Parts: sequence; structure tokens; C-alpha cells
Amino acid sequence: MREPVTDLSDLPPVLPGRGALTGPGLPLLVALALWVYAVRHTDVSRLDDYGLVSAVHPAFWAGLAVLTAGFFRTVRDPRRPGAWGAAYVLGLLVMERATQAVLYPTPLYAWAWKHDAVIDHLLTAGGLQTADQVGDMAVYDQWPGFFAAQAALVRLLGVESSTMFMAWWPLVSSLMLLLPLLLIYRTFTEDRRLIWTAVWLFYVANWVGQDYFSPQSVAYALHLGVLAVVLRRFGRSAAGGAGPRPAVWTVLVTLLVTAIVISHQLTPGMLVVCLLALCLSRGHRDWVPVATTVVIFLAWCLTAALPFLSAAMPDMIRSVGDVGANVETGYGATPTGTGAVATSWAARLLSGSVLLLAAAGVLRRRVLRHRARPLLLIAAAPLPMVAASSYGSEMIFRVLLFMLPGAAFFAAAAILPRAGAPAADPAPETGSARSTLPAIRRWGSATWVPLGALLVGTLAFVPAYSGKDRINYFPPQEVSLVRQLFDRAPDGSLVVAANRNYPLAYDSYGSVDHYWFLDDARSHVDEIVARPAATLATDMAGVERPARAYLLLTQGQYANSEMNGQLTKAQLDRIRASVAASPRFELVAENGAGWLYELKQSGGAER
Repeated sequence: MREPVTDLSDLPPVLPGRGALTGPGLPLLVALALWVYAVRHTDVSRLDDYGLVSAVHPAFWAGLAVLTAGFFRTVRDPRRPGAWGAAYVLGLLVMERATQAVLYPTPLYAWAWKHDAVIDHLLTAGGLQTADQVGDMAVYDQWPGFFAAQAALVRLLGVESSTMFMAWWPLVSSLMLLLPLLLIYRTFTEDRRLIWTAVWLFYVANWVGQDYFSPQSVAYALHLGVLAVVLRRFGRSAAGGAGPRPAVWTVLVTLLVTAIVISHQLTPGMLVVCLLALCLSRGHRDWVPVATTVVIFLAWCLTAALPFLSAAMPDMIRSVGDVGANVETGYGATPTGTGAVATSWAARLLSGSVLLLAAAGVLRRRVLRHRARPLLLIAAAPLPMVAASSYGSEMIFRVLLFMLPGAAFFAAAAILPRAGAPAADPAPETGSARSTLPAIRRWGSATWVPLGALLVGTLAFVPAYSGKDRINYFPPQEVSLVRQLFDRAPDGSLVVAANRNYPLAYDSYGSVDHYWFLDDARSHVDEIVARPAATLATDMAGVERPARAYLLLTQGQYANSEMNGQLTKAQLDRIRASVAASPRFELVAENGAGWLYELKQSGGAER
């Protein structure tokens, strides 16, 4: 007979009575009603440094609180069907990931707009191109899986571009994670309280923001899919020690790994270290998945991705072992201002709390620690990657992302009651509905503490995830201004901007050059601040007719510069005023979200 894999006993049933008569769906409906009311009464036209946190209607916060309490009350009741846990998690995803898509009239994130430009270029060019044709952007042609799939989707849907649906991508990509997460967690327990609480904690702690329209979002879902298949269908514990493994699972893993490898640079490396760590577990010591991943990964790196890796390898080798430099943010990525610092700390405290809870769960749950040791190994495996590379100052965030499935599982175990036999029910009283000890009817500290932990984590997600929406949101006026720029810019033109934080920043990158002066050396940035018009005119002077040189300053650039410790609003205003007063520049377009200047062929003295 199969040994049950549950390790946490069910809590005693909730007593019939007023509380029990209230349907499990009522808190969910109330929460969603509050959410609808909140989004209908939220104005995002004037975001401050706290982003969505200060802009959203208070009903949103009330809805999250009701949703969390309803989830906790429902999922801990052993009489409730497991479908209610799924319903509440879906409600959480709607409130977490769909709010921005509903509130903002344009898609968020400059990187999402960049990926739209890559897809548009792929559709226009009709195929992959080399570095000689598209320069630094050729790296996307060396990992084209995501972009090719999205280009096909654009064609299939008959839409103009991926901007028509990419605002909803965070919700879609989060839903893609649900099935592999459930499969992974059900490998180690059948306790639905533990499973759904772990899923809930995973989503509220996943603030890193890699769910946006990006190759990482799909590669991460495929990564979890590979782990789910390997944990459940490979190794002695899965095969039961009898008979060969069906070849279908090896084929499935091969297909998933191939899709990851051709889509993203980092995820295959993370998958390799996770699979290697899994081989340390006796029950999952199967080398087929890791060997398959390594072979496919190396084959791609030595062929299609070789041009990029050949150029990047020296820097990659120098960063190995330099942990301090790999986790350093540096100039242009340091939160500046009360709002930016507060939201940054909210994110850090949220991640730190989940990791501490996970450590407590590992220590407290001896049986679970033994049974779920493969998941513990997978959670710890990404840590050495911090010493391997900086990954553009983002490695620490990516490591947290890949640790999260295991960390959420053990964190959920930490806030659930200890394993033990449920209290025995006394004989029911005649004519009475009471069938449980009176003490069980009350919510004590064993109930309020985990509920408080879930509630704080759920609320903290909002500033961690949406606290920088002033940087990430581009109003329709800003989109319109940038579209005017690229509609009028001839081939060979140069677009100069403070930074790349504006929509369509990479539009027409195959025919238009870009220069973001805040990416330059700090000494040159100081020259621009000291003598803006003269220095910028010199930087832009090499463009020959019929091409043009343009200077673009927008709301998104201001927000990014101010909140990330680059230039202040006063310094950017001084640059704009100097350019506006210079006879070398002509104002060709402006609106409430920015200004567009064109460099003339010749002019007078500079200021």
C-alpha cells in the first residue's frame, strides 16, 4: 500500500454556525467587488515617487485584506474542496497582475517596448540578421525563440504589433507558472493547505518583475516545467525502481530545454545548476536531464550564440568570483528619494521575510525537510551564481527569482501548524450542532500569526512590484511624441536622449542610431551639465544629410534619472533650457510629456 505523503494533519473542521454558514466564495466576491470599485476610482495621470501605492483607491487595499483573510479561512478548512484554493489564487493574480493593465492606457516598462521593437524588426526584416546589420541588437537574433513565437502570434491574431496585448502579459505569464508549481509541490505533499499556501506565498513574493513581456517570463515557466517533469518522472522515487522510463518524458524534457536555450541566456545556466543539485539527492540521481540540458546548451553557445559570447567572454571571465562587483548597483541604479527608497526597502523586507520563514520551515519540519530535500537543494542551487556574473547588476534579483519556488514551500510550512493528531471530537449533543471542543472555535495566536504574515506579505507586494510605476508608465502623450519622432526621422538619423526609459526607444533600430548620454562616462555627463547645448551639439554634429540629429527629453527619462540617482530635475531642466535657447537647435514637437529638438546644420554661439 502506498504510504501517504501528507505530513501536516488537517485542522479540525470549522464548527457549524454563523461563521461556517458564510459561503467560502463570499470574501472572494467582496474582494473582487472592492477591486472593481478601486480601479474605477483611481487616477494615474499624476503619479508620485510612490507609484501605484499612493495613487490607487483605498478600496484596493481593503480588497486585498478581505481576499487574504478569505483565502486563509477557506484553505484551512478541511471540508472545503481544493477548487476554492485555486479560485482565491486566481483572484490574487487578477488583483496583483491585472490592475496595471486595467489602469494604464499604455503598456508599462521600457524593456517591454524594446522587445516589441525586436519583434517588429523581425517581421520587417523577414529573418535573423547579423551584428553587421543591427549592431548591438544582434544579440536578440542569437536567442530568437521568444521573439519568433511572438511574431507568429502577431500574424495569427492579425494585430498591428505586440503592444496590442503585451500589457496583459504579466497576468498571462503568471498563470503559466501555476500548473508546474502545483505539480512540483504535489510531488512532496498532498496537504492542500501547504500546497495552496506555498503557491500564494510564491506569487506575493515574486515582485522581481520578470513577468513582463520578455523572454525571461516564458523561459522561467519552461524552467519550472522541466523541474516538474524531472521530479515526478525521473529518478528512483518516480520510477519506483521497476521497468524503463517511457521515452516520452525524455522527449518532453528535450523539447522544453530546447525552447529555453534558444530563448534566453541565463535560464539554461540556472537550470543546469538546479539539475546538478538534484542529482545530489539519492532518490533523484538521474543524469539524463542534466546531460541533455548541458549538450543542448553548449551546442547553441558554440553555434548560433557564438558571436555574442566571443565578444562578451572576457568580461564574463573577469566577473567570476567578484561577488562585491556582481551585486553592486552603481551609478544610475541607486534608489533616490523617499518614495524610491521606501519601495526598495519594501521589496527587500518582503524577500528577506520569505527567506527567513523558509529557513524556519526547514528547521521546524524535520519530516518535511527529509521528504522535500530535492526541493531544498533546488532552492539553494542558484546561490553560487551570484559569484559567477553580475548580469547587468541584476544577478541577485534573478537568484531570488529562481530560489523562490522552494523558499515559498518551506515558508508555507513554517506558518502552518505543527504536525500532530487532531483533537478528538466529543460525542455530539442531542439537538445541537456542536461537535468539537470549544477551544477549537476560537482563533488564537496559532491562527492570527500566520494570517498576519500572509496579510503583511500580500500588502507589501504592491509597493515592491508597483512602487516604481512613475518610471515604468508612459502616458499616451509620451507615446505620441516618440511616434512623431520616428515617423519623421530619415534613415541614418541619430536620436539623443538622457536615458532609454521612454516608449519605442528602440523603434527602427535597424535604420536609426541612438545615443543615451547618461550611459556615457560620468566625466562627459558633467560636461553636458556644465555646457549643455555646446556639448550636445558637438556630440550630434557627425550626422550628414538627409539624415537628422534629434534630442528627445520626456517624462519617463526625467522619472528614471531622478529616482535612480542620475541627474536631478533641476539639472535636466537646465539642459533643456540651454538647448531651447541655442540657435543650433530647433523645437520641432512638444506636448505635456516631453520635447523634441532637431540640430540645425549651422548656427551661432552656444550657451
